Amino acid sequence: MELDIRAKGFEMTGAIEQHVRRRLQFACDWARHAVKRVSVRLSDENGPRGGMDKRCAIVVSLPQQAELVIEDTRDDIYRAVDYAVDRLGRNLAKRLVRQRGVQKIRPALAAG
Repeated sequence: MELDIRAKGFEMTGAIEQHVRRRLQFACDWARHAVKRVSVRLSDENGPRGGMDKRCAIVVSLPQQAELVIEDTRDDIYRAVDYAVDRLGRNLAKRLVRQRGVQKIRPALAAG
């Protein structure tokens, strides 16, 4: 699994990068065989003005499927990452289960 993490509008610290890597590993490690690439874009939309402006956008590339895109905006970058990664884990599981379900049905249809 290729991982690309970038920040815009603030300095990416080692602690933030480590947090993102740790959370993604926990949420996606079980599906590493199916995940080609994960891109994470962290941004501070309002700069020093504050508010609900810390954004985490995650794009997951899966073979033979449309990209899975998850975004979340919070008042803290760590919380934005946590919420986005949690949603990513749930959506990735749904998508892969759906894909496997379709693959299991196809041979049965071909035999009938």
